[in-house]
Amino acid sequence: MARVTYIEPDGRAVTLEVATGHSVMSAAMEAGLEGIEAQCGGNMACATCHCYVQDPWLERLPPPGEDERLMLQNVAAERRDNSRLSCQLIVRPELEGLTVEFPERQS
Repeated sequence: MARVTYIEPDGRAVTLEVATGHSVMSAAMEAGLEGIEAQCGGNMACATCHCYVQDPWLERLPPPGEDERLMLQNVAAERRDNSRLSCQLIVRPELEGLTVEFPERQS
């Protein structure tokens, strides 16, 4: 388990206990967070689970694969250097305290 903090588009921070091996996206969906759509259910086919990974966590994550980099070209909000698809961020104990921010819109 690791605590992950999600910053909603309205600035509200929500911290969840996320089980090891679960994606940042799946935990957000199960909790009913508003800043995520995840239309494809985590199959990396829609880019509606876009998030911004806050420092210092970006460097602690594996870099995005080629498929994720291509899908990030389809995000509805501003793409930034710290943009990731939350369906591709798999929680592990070393990510305790991870903070991600959802953009103003997903589609």
